[in-house]
Amino acid sequence: MPIAVLIAATLQLLLAVTFLVIPVAVWKTGGAAQRAAEAEVVRQGRPPEVLARHGIRFKEEVWEYALALGIAATLTVLGSLNLAGIGAGRVLSWVLEPVVLVGVGLVTAGQVFAARYTEAAFRKSDDAAVRDLDGRAVIDAASAGFPSWLRPLVQVRCALATLGSLLVIVLLSTPAAGTHFG
Repeated sequence: MPIAVLIAATLQLLLAVTFLVIPVAVWKTGGAAQRAAEAEVVRQGRPPEVLARHGIRFKEEVWEYALALGIAATLTVLGSLNLAGIGAGRVLSWVLEPVVLVGVGLVTAGQVFAARYTEAAFRKSDDAAVRDLDGRAVIDAASAGFPSWLRPLVQVRCALATLGSLLVIVLLSTPAAGTHFG
């Protein structure tokens, strides 16, 4: 098996693992993170509902959890097909990896830069109850409710979804990969 295919499939499988681990961690600890963020909002003199009113939440919804598991399953199938040398895996990877790059890349970038995005959203809000909130303090409080390893893993997922997806596309386009898929 060419090293290019082995690396590409490994990148896909590693990304799949992040789509299993992160949602489970958020599912289990998101409530504590939400309560911590709301407590910070109250500490800043605002009602805790202000977060919900502006769509800021740290708990995983069922559909988000299911979507993450679906992405994990898809990436696992792609990686497995590529390791087995089945041409459909290569073609589907060329089709789906750009979707992962853009879709997952944007979502994970929002997670990596959550404090900046939250601060900017608060500043631009028409709601005076939000405009003066310290968004970084809210995000820091919520982050304390999550396991300490979660943020670094989100950063790894962002790198795998962006740079990793580009690398998968390139690696599966090499002549060595072409011989593997025959």
